Amino acid sequence: MCAQCGLVVAESAVDMGPEWRTFEKEKRVRTAPLKLVVKTDMAVKPEHGVQWRRLAKFHRETMHGYERRLVKIGGEIRRIRECAGLPQHLAEEAEALVKRYFETVAGFPPEVVAVAVLWTAAKVAGVPRPLEDFLKCSKAEERRVRKAAWRLKEVMKLGRRPIEDYVKTLAARVNLPASIVKAAVELLERNRRVLAGKNPWVSAAAALWLASFKKLGLLKALAEAAGTTTASIRNAAKRMRV
Repeated sequence: MCAQCGLVVAESAVDMGPEWRTFEKEKRVRTAPLKLVVKTDMAVKPEHGVQWRRLAKFHRETMHGYERRLVKIGGEIRRIRECAGLPQHLAEEAEALVKRYFETVAGFPPEVVAVAVLWTAAKVAGVPRPLEDFLKCSKAEERRVRKAAWRLKEVMKLGRRPIEDYVKTLAARVNLPASIVKAAVELLERNRRVLAGKNPWVSAAAALWLASFKKLGLLKALAEAAGTTTASIRNAAKRMRV
């Protein structure tokens, strides 16, 4: 409403914040999220029609999936921190990593992401801990945790070699000319966002294969030189924009 004349401009204003509830457990009163939905969902009535209800459901499922996932991962991070006896600043750094590189770890379960970001945050802070210290406090699979941590490492460029080094190394192993190397590097530059978090050996091999006009004999040689399979190189090549 207008603060001067009191004219009501709009009713049922949207509150974009989450719903909250307070509950008591083990004689401790805590505040925890009930559900992350906007209050307009409560205002949807049958007389509004089927289309409006469908739109409200679509809004609820798509706009708040990110927040719901962050809540789950954050809770798992705090639980593991307490179990492993980690300092508070590591949990805060881990949550910051999740928000910064959410797309990189989006395909992993919350428990896997929590362990991976805590393990990575400890390394970044200069106080590395064995992975077993985190796994004993979680049900996450070690193989998936290592994969998620490796993707984080690649995106964050912790000790990562430039992608051009991988291209030059593979080109030297299969005797490719400098012109092919230059074309492959330019191809990788155009596809950096697509290849973020991927195996650099596979990406370099795919770029060299595309730059060589997809020679079949070269594909097998590149796979052997990169220590991967021809199928992996083909899949990486499909994701790249020529």
